[in-house]
Amino acid sequence: MRKATLIIAAMLILISCSGKKDNPSPVDPSAVILTAPAQNSVCTTGTVLNATQSTVLFTWNASANTDSYDLTIKNLLTSSSTTQNLTTNQASVTLLRNTPYSWYITSKSNASTTTKQSDTWKFYNAGTGTVSYAPFPANITAPAFAQTITAAAGTVNLTWTGSTVATGATLTFDVYFGTTNTPSVLKSNVTDSFLNSVPVVSKTTYFWKVITKDAAGNTSDSGLYQFSVN
Repeated sequence: MRKATLIIAAMLILISCSGKKDNPSPVDPSAVILTAPAQNSVCTTGTVLNATQSTVLFTWNASANTDSYDLTIKNLLTSSSTTQNLTTNQASVTLLRNTPYSWYITSKSNASTTTKQSDTWKFYNAGTGTVSYAPFPANITAPAFAQTITAAAGTVNLTWTGSTVATGATLTFDVYFGTTNTPSVLKSNVTDSFLNSVPVVSKTTYFWKVITKDAAGNTSDSGLYQFSVN
């Protein structure tokens, strides 16, 4: 009798286990590979609408486990951004001519809350008769916007990146720095993408920006950044 009871109990356990199914884990989307407009390109493939606007075709490789894509485009002169959600891997967008832009794609999956962002590319949407292009606005890398830092030595290192569509062009930078939202020039014609050992004081908020210049006299403005020292 005891043996029969043990056999029945074992059978019940097997039936219970065989009826249990594991829920599949959500599959995260993959980051896309951008294709066009190409990185640092002068966009000449757009369809001209009028003197100030043209349509530009954005394309990217489809990514795995992805149901939709967010296309984010930023006007680098005004720092304004737009985002649209798409279910295909291309979109035609109306943009201002003679204007630099950056763009990236965010991959999304209906089965996961995780998203993946692509690289960010920059391009210049050409205007009528444009033969000389302003450099892209400097991309501030550190300190980040609104960051609070600790400056143990009483100094801070400022860093940024600069680029242009003009092949072989030499860029220089004017760095503005101060404690008001209209900072004065700290150093002009910097040839590096950094300025080290800038004196700062604790419990103070600082404002700064970088003006990028090329040999043709074209300039661009990074926009005003700020950080605080604790």
